[in-house]
Amino acid sequence: MVKIGFLGPKGTFSQEAMLEYVKSGGEFNECPYNTMPDLIFAVENDEIDQAIIPIENSLEGAVSVTLDMLATDVDLKIVAEVVIAINQNLMVKKGTKTEDIKFVLSHPQPIGQCRKYLDSKYPGAVIKYLYSTAEAAKEVSLGGKDMAAIGPSTAAEVYGLDIIDREIQDNYNNLTRFVVVSKKDGKKALNNKTSIVFSTDNKPGSLYKILDIFSLWDINMTRIESRPAKKQLGKYIFFIDLNGHIEDEDVRDALTMVKRKTSFYKFLGSYPEYCFKNNLSG
Repeated sequence: MVKIGFLGPKGTFSQEAMLEYVKSGGEFNECPYNTMPDLIFAVENDEIDQAIIPIENSLEGAVSVTLDMLATDVDLKIVAEVVIAINQNLMVKKGTKTEDIKFVLSHPQPIGQCRKYLDSKYPGAVIKYLYSTAEAAKEVSLGGKDMAAIGPSTAAEVYGLDIIDREIQDNYNNLTRFVVVSKKDGKKALNNKTSIVFSTDNKPGSLYKILDIFSLWDINMTRIESRPAKKQLGKYIFFIDLNGHIEDEDVRDALTMVKRKTSFYKFLGSYPEYCFKNNLSG
C-alpha cells in the first residue's frame, strides 16, 4: 500500500489536495507531517513513498521552502501536480446559531483572507489566532456553541462540524498548486509538464541564451521563477516549467542543450499536467 505524506494535521488544505490526487482510485495510507522539511525528507529517507507539497499560490506566489529543498537538499522527482481552490468556510459545532457566535478562530492567513466578510457579518466577534485551520476546527468541536472556525471543508468533515457559510473569502481567485514528489519517475500522459532548475554564468545575455533554446525548439514555458543560490550575493537559480515530456524528442534535445550551457542543472521530473476546472464564483 502506497504511503502518501501531506502537511498536517488532518483537516488542512494539504490533505484536501492529497484527497484530490488519490481520488482516481487505489489503496493508500495518509501520513501527516508537522513541517515541510520533515515531509520532504520523509520521502528522501524512505519513510513514505510520496509527498504532496505546495509549490505556488495565485495570490502569494512561490513557496520558497519547496523550491529550495527540491533544488539542493533532496534528489526527488515531481510525478504529478494538483491545483485546488482555497475556499474558506465558516464552521460551527452542531446546533450553533449564527447569532450566538462571539469568537472566530483560525490561522492568521485565512482570517486576513476573510476580513471583509467578518467585518460585515461578525463585526463584534473576538478573533482568536491559532497555529492552523485544523487546530481551530478541533477547538470549536471541543468547545461551546459561541465559537466558529474558518477553514477548508475537509476540516469540517474531520471534526464533525457544520458549515453555515461557504466560500467566504474576499478574493475568489485563490488557487494553490501542489506537486507530488517521489524517488520514482512520473508516468507519461496525453498532456505533460517538465520541470527543471539551473543557474548560469554571471555574463551578459547568459539567461537569454538559455531561454532562446526553448524558443528555437518551439517549446512553451509555463512558468519561470528565480531564487537566491545562497552561495553569494547576486547569484540566482531559475526554476522553469515546460509543456512536454522528457521522452519527447524536442524536449529531450532542448534540455540536452540547456544542460551543456548552464553552470548548474537539475532535472526535476516530467509528469501529467493537471486539468483544473475553474468554477470560481464571486
